Amino acid sequence: MATLKYSLERENYQVMTASDGEAALSLARAGAPDLIVLDLMLPGLGGLEVARILRKETRVPILMLTAKGTETDKVLGLEIGADDYVTKPFGMQELLARVRALLRRSESGQEAPAPETVSSGDIRVDLLRREAQKAGAVLRLKPKEFDLLQFFVRNPSRVFTREQLLSQIWGYEFAGDTRTVDVHIRWLRQKIEDEPSAPRRLITVRGTGYMFEG
Repeated sequence: MATLKYSLERENYQVMTASDGEAALSLARAGAPDLIVLDLMLPGLGGLEVARILRKETRVPILMLTAKGTETDKVLGLEIGADDYVTKPFGMQELLARVRALLRRSESGQEAPAPETVSSGDIRVDLLRREAQKAGAVLRLKPKEFDLLQFFVRNPSRVFTREQLLSQIWGYEFAGDTRTVDVHIRWLRQKIEDEPSAPRRLITVRGTGYMFEG
């Protein structure tokens, strides 16, 4: 919760938090939020029930956080009226992209969100479709490779430690170690570098971490 709140506030969102279902319902009614990020695994009044009640009272966008493998909860949540969902553990940048998309849709009154893309040189990343291209050719990326690439493209020429990348990409529930980052960086270089053994885009900063240069 604290990591999620910090990441949203860093994007200049004002954030209110509740620790159980009853408090979440009261806060949503009193605070008139622009968007609700709702964990289905709330103590007390469950997240699905909170979503059901809120949807009867308001059209505020609801982004659900669901546990891995709970397909029934996802379907029920969407049928109740939630607008989107993210499966835990999630990458923070994926969640932020979905938050932005839901807010845009709400503000514009459109039924579908506009595409959101970021680019660097000949690399183009579609955040909503979760598709990346290099020189017009679609890259076949694993989910965390995509998350890493879009994060670096959005943050060029900045050095990130392995710990920062673990937090941003793998999320606050990930229990692995920093070697996971090194492995995924190596895989990603195989797909975006002309010469992976001599990378010119995804650069190792000795003693610190990694940096992306477009």
